[in-house]
Amino acid sequence: MNAAERTIACEDIASHPAFQPLLSVPGVAVDLRYATPDNFVGRAVYGGLDCAYLRREAAEALARAADWLARHHSGVQLVVLDALRPQRVQEALWAELEGTPLTQYLAHPARRSIHSFGMAVDVTLLDAQGRELDMGTGFDEMTPASHPEFEAEQLAQGGLTAAQLTHRGWLRAAMRFAGFQTISTEWWHFDFGDREWVRRTLPLVI
Repeated sequence: MNAAERTIACEDIASHPAFQPLLSVPGVAVDLRYATPDNFVGRAVYGGLDCAYLRREAAEALARAADWLARHHSGVQLVVLDALRPQRVQEALWAELEGTPLTQYLAHPARRSIHSFGMAVDVTLLDAQGRELDMGTGFDEMTPASHPEFEAEQLAQGGLTAAQLTHRGWLRAAMRFAGFQTISTEWWHFDFGDREWVRRTLPLVI
């Protein structure tokens, strides 16, 4: 890949053959929180960019996860809260958190977020009435209760309930079935493909 091919402008994504719009993924709802003030910084951070995309391989995997849910938990649906996050948006989010402990929840812009390649997605579940299932914390609630690695401890201490962990289990089962990988700090975040391979091989969306 030459230097010109290593980046793609977000404005060019709609016509790029490697990317698929989220609205075309069957069985998946879309509620991109960074396009609205309903997020941890309290304002829209996409800056008018259309970020409702994933790379095709990730979008196809998301469709498989949605199909698994439909077959195993009738009425439960995936909803995407964040998907493609261009590098300029990652930089804006980092600037909001820099100097605080919350940077542990965000890839440094120099390292490159997997979101910025269109290969990561933040998701939760909706019930048959379109309401979010109780996961114990909200999206982007940056507390120990959001960490999958602390779930047993949180359950023992009363910070999470068995029902909340069951809902997280449904989400993880669907996403892992489709080939996504979890991380230890955010129950809502899933990567598709090996992170280092993605960073080394795929073009960055800027």
